[in-house]
Amino acid sequence: MLCCLNFLKESSGVMTAVQQRYDVQKVREDFPILSERINGKPLVYLDNANTTQKPLQVIDAISNYYKHMNSNIHRATHVLGERATLAYEGTRGKVRDFLNASSTQEIVFVRNATEGVNLVANTFGKQNIHEGDEILISEMEHHANIVPWQMLCDRVGARLVIIPIDDTGDLILDNLDKLINTRTKLVGIVQMSNVLGTINPVEEIIRIAHSKGVPVLVDAAQSAYHMPIDVQRMDCDFLVFSGHKLYGPTGSGVLYGKKELLEKMDPWQGGGDMILSVSFEKTVYNDIPYRFEAGTPNIAGGVGLGAAIDYITNIGMENIAQHESDLMSYGTEVLQDIDGLRMIGTSRHKASVFSFVLDDVHPHDIGTMLDSDGIAIRTGQHCAHPLLARCGVPATARASIACYNTREEIDALAASIRRVQEFFS
Repeated sequence: MLCCLNFLKESSGVMTAVQQRYDVQKVREDFPILSERINGKPLVYLDNANTTQKPLQVIDAISNYYKHMNSNIHRATHVLGERATLAYEGTRGKVRDFLNASSTQEIVFVRNATEGVNLVANTFGKQNIHEGDEILISEMEHHANIVPWQMLCDRVGARLVIIPIDDTGDLILDNLDKLINTRTKLVGIVQMSNVLGTINPVEEIIRIAHSKGVPVLVDAAQSAYHMPIDVQRMDCDFLVFSGHKLYGPTGSGVLYGKKELLEKMDPWQGGGDMILSVSFEKTVYNDIPYRFEAGTPNIAGGVGLGAAIDYITNIGMENIAQHESDLMSYGTEVLQDIDGLRMIGTSRHKASVFSFVLDDVHPHDIGTMLDSDGIAIRTGQHCAHPLLARCGVPATARASIACYNTREEIDALAASIRRVQEFFS
């Protein structure tokens, strides 16, 4: 039996007070798209690791912005500009609290986690990583935490070093103390794999890296909407996440960085709002975090992200995590009972993701046939080509859960998979 979020795991069949308070049907009422019918059947949305659906509270917040405060921020003296600025900057405070950062100066708005990693690579990386240096990442990274570092290595003559994984999908950390050495200038590590669901021991990795004076960037794109994150307790130097996976709008995201690091970093892009003054002889850059936010941002997206954080906070991340832990345990039992189905990623420390293959059936065929039953999953390589190569499969089918999914939807998934098997048998 796999387990999801050990700190929430409980004996089978025993309902805790948290579970009793969690009304998934009431939660589902907040998501209008879940009432859609696909091919004449109720939508079963299990592609949450790619992007989550949006509650009315987020949709209404975006609509309210355009109806009542549409204006640019930080520049206007009129009422609409003040409203927009207050709403947008209010989200920065919500993100600070959501991550338990020490200051809003540590919260940089970006388009997504990918842009956050690229920002660090093109600022901190450009200033601190040179020929002969090493960047340590893991074998399970998303392309967003591989390609920016490859590009940097190609420019400066540094090299990537890889933490391997075992056959269950856990990191092999026995040699970590040697992998992090005097040439290591940064560790980039995913907190939760988008393919395997593995939850990595990031605090332990950070502790070892810091003992050698090496900063750590954490990719929290998958973990941020499944579990509480405390950047001060974690002690990470950088952390990124995307709003669109957090029940918020596309084109919104966050880079957290320790204040003392951000203050030493040069801007990445130039233009409006990242400056204090400009002349043809010299530009004086703005204070952090604004020096990293050139040009007009996705203001409506920022307002929507704030509404998404409010939504999660009101439900309670612990409540969401417990509900998903129950679904994870149930789904593992149900799917493992299907003959010919093989799970990819069987770590005891995983959450929310079921990646699998079926004997003699291509994942794309699985996805197409499930869609005919109204079931949305993801198929392919999930922006993790090196990881799929390590697992020895060209692609997988991936079902992933969120706060609004139910046991009945897991049952529907299993029944549809069996119909796929019958069709190809």
